[in-house]
Amino acid sequence: MAELNIISAVLGPVSTNCYTVSNVQTKDTVIIDPADSGDHLVAMIEDQVLVPRAVLLTHGHFDHCMAAPRLKEAYPEIEIIIGKDDAEWLRDPEKNLSLPFIGTPFTMEADRTVEDGEVLDILGTKMQCIQVPGHTPGGMCYYFPEQHLLFDGDTLFAGSVGRTDFPGGSQDALMSGIRKKIFTLPEETLVFPGHDRPTQVGREISENMYF
Repeated sequence: MAELNIISAVLGPVSTNCYTVSNVQTKDTVIIDPADSGDHLVAMIEDQVLVPRAVLLTHGHFDHCMAAPRLKEAYPEIEIIIGKDDAEWLRDPEKNLSLPFIGTPFTMEADRTVEDGEVLDILGTKMQCIQVPGHTPGGMCYYFPEQHLLFDGDTLFAGSVGRTDFPGGSQDALMSGIRKKIFTLPEETLVFPGHDRPTQVGREISENMYF
């Protein structure tokens, strides 16, 4: 089983969690939700002698992807990946909330889209794409089954859930998706959300007030 190392950083105007996940042996790396401070991320990658392979976006809101263009500039070979149903959000400053929240339109294009249930060979292991709409239509969680690690963006938080009052949001879809697709994962699965602290699936099943 591949040993993965996780470096987290809280970045950007709304304190978004950015995760750098690397294979300890090969240094192959993915950056999940590069929220902001692209130069900081590039410097960290260089300092750790990491080999960036992909940028994984859990969804298309500006606060989860503003540093992606800087990473693409520094590492042209990397793939920027997002759920198929959120690709449009990257191109629309109203939908990605950049215009209403920071007053500056942000747009970009992904290199690749993924769909629910798709499995990628990455970092020397398998990673499953789990689509949970509700916060956005194409919200994508990235699950490493061998390591029991889930990076879920703004889907499920420690003791809470993602907002559903933004364009394309749906509380019914979010709650249903969490129950059917996240709460059915092994209870020991570590959950790394887009904001606040990590948690575990089992803890949220028993303690999350929304359920």
